[in-house]
Amino acid sequence: MKYCLIDSGNQLKLEQFGPYRLVRPCAQAFWKPSLEKALWDGADAFFTRENGNRWTASKEMPTSWQIELEGILLKIAPTDFGHLGVFPEHQLLWGWMKDKMAKVSFTPSLLNLFAYSGAATLALAKAGAQVCHVDASKGMVAWARENAKINGLSSAPIRWIVDDVVKFLQREIRRGVTYDGILLDPPSFGRGASGEVFKMENDFLLLLETCRKLLSQGALFFLVSSHTAGMSPMVMHHVMEQQMKGFAGTIESGEMIIPSTRSVALPCGSFARWSSCNKK
Repeated sequence: MKYCLIDSGNQLKLEQFGPYRLVRPCAQAFWKPSLEKALWDGADAFFTRENGNRWTASKEMPTSWQIELEGILLKIAPTDFGHLGVFPEHQLLWGWMKDKMAKVSFTPSLLNLFAYSGAATLALAKAGAQVCHVDASKGMVAWARENAKINGLSSAPIRWIVDDVVKFLQREIRRGVTYDGILLDPPSFGRGASGEVFKMENDFLLLLETCRKLLSQGALFFLVSSHTAGMSPMVMHHVMEQQMKGFAGTIESGEMIIPSTRSVALPCGSFARWSSCNKK
C-alpha cells in the first residue's frame, strides 16, 4: 500500500498512508480544500495541536503498519508530535541523488545527517551507495534499522550512528574521513544524544562549513533541505553559494513539494543543492 496526498486546505492536509486516511495540520495550506467535505470527514484519524497534541481515531487502528514510497517499504507509526515516520516531500530529492550516483563508475560513500527513520538512507543504499546514517535519537535509529530489515537491507553497507551531528562531524574531520555526497536535513530545534542543543538560526552556517570540509575531491553532491520558517529557496541558495565557493559545480534551489493527482501540490519547505562537474 502506498502514500498519496489527497487534498489540502484550511491549514490542513488529507493524506493516504496505505489503508488509512489521515488529517494533520499544515500551516502553509491557506487555500480552501479542492475536494468535498465528506471525503475529509471520512478520515480514519485526525491529529490536532489544539489544547495539547492528540490523535482522534474514527475507528480502531494498529499502532504501526507499512507503506511503500518510491520502492521503499516504511514502518508508519503515529507519534505524539503528529509525525508518522516519513516526510513524503523528500521523495523527489531521492531521485536527484540517485541520478548523480548513476553517472559515476565507483561506489559512492554518502553521509545522511539528521537521518530520522532512514527512508533516504535506504533509497540510496538500494541504489548502490555506502551510507553513513547519523541521528541523535536512539529510538529513531532503531526505527531506521527496522525499516532496513523489512526492505531486506540489514546487511547493506550502512553505518548506523547515534550521536550529536556536530560532534560526529568534528571527529570525522580529525580522522581524515571524506564523503562523496552529503544529505543534510537539520531541524529548526533539536537536542543531541547528550542533551546538546541545536538551533537553526545559531548553528546552521557552522554546520554547513563543517560538512563542506568532509566532501571528497570527487564529491558528487551536497544537498541541504529545511522545514524552518524563513528559510526560503533564495535564502538557501545564497547560503549554499557562499559555502561552496571554490568548488566547481552547479547550485540549484527550490521548494520541496508533495504532488497530488486530485488536488494542488503542497509546498513543504526549501532545498539547495550543489552538484559537481565530475564524471568518473
